[in-house]
Amino acid sequence: MSEPLDYIKLASNKPKGKRPYFHDDPAVERVLNITMAVAGELAVMRERMDSIERLLETRGVLTREEIENFVPQDKTQEEQRQLWHAEYIGRILRIVQQEMEELQNPDKTLEEIANDINQM
Repeated sequence: MSEPLDYIKLASNKPKGKRPYFHDDPAVERVLNITMAVAGELAVMRERMDSIERLLETRGVLTREEIENFVPQDKTQEEQRQLWHAEYIGRILRIVQQEMEELQNPDKTLEEIANDINQM
């Protein structure tokens, strides 16, 4: 059996070179990146859920009300949801994870790090 995926580690994958920044304030850039990650995730999920709900209702399998009132029935279902949440948060907070890793293993010189700190 293969090892389970480490979604936090996968979320920290990044391309070579420096990250492009579009705002002078790194905090604004960080919040924008997080917000856009959430928006992308939400848009995809919303389209998929709409498709599923319409298909189920059209075929008489489930109503939207039954979907809204669903509660996980066992520990396995709850664990699967918790795993999904961990993966989701890993994707959303990817930029924060990458910045923490950069501080631990900087590709920058001490002078570049000092300049970054002074600009904050």
